[in-house]
This record gives sequence, structure tokens and C-alpha cells, in this order.
Amino acid sequence: MNDSSWGPPPHAGHPDAGHPHTGAQPGYQPAYWGPVDQRSVGQGPVQGAAPAGPAYDAPEAQQTRPMPIVPDVPAHGGNQDDDRGAARLGGPLFRDETFRPGAPDPAFRDETFRHETPSAQPSAAVPQNPEPMPDAPQPAPAPQKKSAGRDLGAAIGVGVGLGAVIVASLFVVKAVFIGVIAVAVVVGLWELTSRLQERKGINAPLVPLAVGGAAMVVAGYVRGPEGAWVAMALTALAVLVWRMTEPPEGYLKDVTAGVFAAFYVPFLATFVALMLTADDGAFRVLTFLLLTVVSDTGAYAVGWRFGRHKLAPRISPGKTREGLLGAVSFAMVAGALCMQFLIDDGTWWQGLLLGLAVAASATLGDLGESMIKRDLGIKDMGTLLPGHGGIMDRLDSLLPTAPVVWLLLVLFVGSG
Repeated sequence: MNDSSWGPPPHAGHPDAGHPHTGAQPGYQPAYWGPVDQRSVGQGPVQGAAPAGPAYDAPEAQQTRPMPIVPDVPAHGGNQDDDRGAARLGGPLFRDETFRPGAPDPAFRDETFRHETPSAQPSAAVPQNPEPMPDAPQPAPAPQKKSAGRDLGAAIGVGVGLGAVIVASLFVVKAVFIGVIAVAVVVGLWELTSRLQERKGINAPLVPLAVGGAAMVVAGYVRGPEGAWVAMALTALAVLVWRMTEPPEGYLKDVTAGVFAAFYVPFLATFVALMLTADDGAFRVLTFLLLTVVSDTGAYAVGWRFGRHKLAPRISPGKTREGLLGAVSFAMVAGALCMQFLIDDGTWWQGLLLGLAVAASATLGDLGESMIKRDLGIKDMGTLLPGHGGIMDRLDSLLPTAPVVWLLLVLFVGSG
């Protein structure tokens, strides 16, 4: 039963006070309402009066217990507007306010009363966490210091240590330097084959590669270019045969990766051993190492300070065109000095060409290894050298530069 089923009780002065059927005048009261208290006419119900309804007659209404007054705020919360609030009975018999003549229909009294009661107003009207104004000035972020991306101190320390070992072995006993090259080749092959197996599931056989790689370097130093080519061919054949001892699944990709690794690491490193066979071989190797390191240093320094335009963003996002210009400039100056003062019968202009070629080959070698690492989804080939990564991360620019320097020195001053 809702509010409209009860209807408003007639009051004196109300426009609808007359009986709808009899047309009785104000003050008339049906039998079931009981005696009319004239003091209550126009003032609403008197507390203690019997509730209205057809179930009561006049005698019984006098003995009925008074209807308790419904509180203004429901027990479940005064600011909740839900179905329970909509089902509350309205009318003066259930409120402690006075119904004024000319008030709106009872069906709308609850809504009016709720809007007039401050406690019934929704609390969400006032935001508890106001948002800042869109045009409010925001504090400017603190400028971030440009980072080199690696532990520069560790990189310099490791580089100086490796350089001391190389130079000492190079000018003391050449055979010791050949051993240093062979060790670097074996470690580089181990890093490369390990990453291929981990990231791509390619099982390039390490044993024939390591043995053949070390033999290739020694053969190049002892027998020259012919010895290096023969060792390369035998190493490739050993890879094919070694892989036959395993199931045929993946044979083609495994042996292809093995032959690639044999060419990429030990065969290119053999050209350093070939430089060492000349009379001024130690200075040729030193020139090769100096130009490659200076090229990398120039690219790093200029690119880090002035780099704005990417050189090959899909391969190596850190390399810039400005860095390439720095590599060329530094390498050409270093090449002119080295050819003039270190190489027998060398001239400065030959050094300019040599430096230009070294900068190009070193950059291409760095990009080539970056392409391999991007395909494998790794940043470094290893973690053996703090601040550098692995051995292969240091050989990336040296390996493709070795045959270029060897060939240009042979053309400029002979194989002597």
C-alpha cells in the first residue's frame, strides 16, 4: 500500500475538505474517524489519535494505541535515496510536521521535505578531493643529466688493463700475442654459440669451432693467407661432420650457423696475425688497434655531446650521424699521425685514407653485431668484461676492420 491509497485526511479550509459524495461542509467527519477535535482542525493530527483506515470504527479508535511517529531520517542513513525510502508512508499521521492548507499532494510531500531538510542533501555535492584547475601552473620537471648508459669508470679500467696486456705481449714476444688472439677467438665463439642456443635454439657445435678457430689463427701466422684459407675450409668440414652425430632435425640451421661463426670470428681475426708477420708487424697491429679505438671513441664522444640525427634507428638507436662524423674525423687525424710516424715508408695522406676506411668498417661492424643482438633480443653478448659486456662486444668493430687495414697496408707499403 502506498501513500496515494491512503489519501489526505480532510481538514478545515482545505479545498477538498468536502465529502466527495455527500458534499459535507468542513468539520464533517465520517464515523470511522471518530470524534473531531475542533482544536485540531487546520492544525494536522493530534498525537495519540487513531490511525486512519476502514478497519476501525469510532469506539474502537478511542482504545487503539497511538501510532508511533516515524523519524525524519531512516535507520539506514538519512542521505540514502533508495527503494526503502520510496516505500515509506507519507501523510501527517506518520510525520511530526504540520500539514498546511494548500500544501501539495501527499505523493510529493516526501520529496519536498527531503529537499527542505539539510541532512537529507546528498553528501557528494561537495567534492572531497577537488581536482586542480586545468590552467594551474605546474612545476617544471628538473632537468635530467645525460647518461652514458654504462659504467664509464669500469669500462675505462677494463680497457686500460686489456690494452696493457695486448701491448706488452705484442712488443715482447709475438707468439704470446698470437696466444692472446686465440684465447679471444675461443671465448668469442663460446659467447656467440651460447646466445644462439639460448635465444634461437640453434646448436652450432662449439668443439670443432673452438679447435678450428685457434688453428686458423696459428696457421695464418705460420703459413700466411694460404694457411688461413685451408684452416677455414677444414673447420667448416669438421662442423658438418660433428653435427652428424646428432638427430637430423635442425641440421641445416645448425651447420649454417657453425660455418657463419667460423668465418665471422676466427677467420677475420686471422688477418691480425697476418699483419704481425711483416717486419714492422707490431706497429701495424698497433696502428690497427689505435685507429679502431680512436674511431669508436670519437663516435661516442661526439655523438653523446652533439648527436641529434639518428644514423640507423631500427638497428642501433644510439648511433647518430654526428657520431659518425666524429669517428671519421678522429680516425683520419690518428691515421695520418700513425702512418707518418709508425709505419715504414708511410705518408700522412695514406693515413687519411686509412683512417676514413677504418671509420667506415668499424661503424659497419658495430651495426652488424647490433643487428645480430637485436635479432637475438639481447643487449650484450656476455658479461665477462664489466662496463663493456662480453668479448664479442669488444670485437664487433675490430673483426671487420682487420682485413681492411691489412689490405690497405699491403697496397700502401707492401707486405714487407
